[in-house]
Amino acid sequence: MSTDMARKSNPDDDDLSQIGPEGDVKMTIWEHLGELRSRLVRALSALFVGSLVCWVFREKLLSWLSLPYIAAWRDKFPNDPPELQTLAPADAFVNYMQLAIAFGVVLATPVIFYQLWAFVSPGLYAREKRYIVPFVVFSTSLFLAGVAFAYYIAFPFSFRYFLSLLGDVGGIRLTQRTTMEQYLDFTTRMLLAFGFVFELPLFIAFLALAGIVTPAGLLRFSRWAIISAFIVGAVVTPGPEVSSQIAVSLALVALYFLSVGVAFVVAKRREADS
Repeated sequence: MSTDMARKSNPDDDDLSQIGPEGDVKMTIWEHLGELRSRLVRALSALFVGSLVCWVFREKLLSWLSLPYIAAWRDKFPNDPPELQTLAPADAFVNYMQLAIAFGVVLATPVIFYQLWAFVSPGLYAREKRYIVPFVVFSTSLFLAGVAFAYYIAFPFSFRYFLSLLGDVGGIRLTQRTTMEQYLDFTTRMLLAFGFVFELPLFIAFLALAGIVTPAGLLRFSRWAIISAFIVGAVVTPGPEVSSQIAVSLALVALYFLSVGVAFVVAKRREADS
């Protein structure tokens, strides 16, 4: 009877146990490492499957990835066909593997982000675990948006400027014979880099959810964020063409203020839940 009275005097205990973090269950460091290993294995398995699929379509992927370079080359050298060279017998195979793995990452992003959330979810409250589907959709969409931004905006501006430096220079013809390895190194790194940079709103949302940053603090930092965005835009799209630098910089500024908006939403939900 005393037990029943204790339960009645604390009617919210059951509710708190339902919304409490699973982190109440103690895990040893080896159990954490085992959980991390299982999540990594699943993410790498998705990457492996995605890479196999991309290997089947490797020639189409290379053709698609070369389109911005081909367009810029034909504008500069309309009479010379563009080409990508290989310098060793195994170069084509190794470079196709690199291409397949890079696009395998793109295909595997939903699984990778899901495994990331599943790894951190034991330390979250039940109400926060409901964000699993929005998290996967939002993170994948941002990553693909970054890849598309690099391909459709950053690549044309960059290739056009780089090739504008070639031609007749003081009686010497400055030309270019790009290898397949060099081209894929540049393009795949740019694609993945922009994909991860576009995850900034999600990263800010995590920090706001943890209470590490506040919307007011992000707004106070906005002037430095704008300056940093224009510096990055100048580095990513070098050259005298100001329109390309402005396009990239404004996209980064918009991304930052989108992060501020996400932080406002997360902060309000956090306050309401508290």
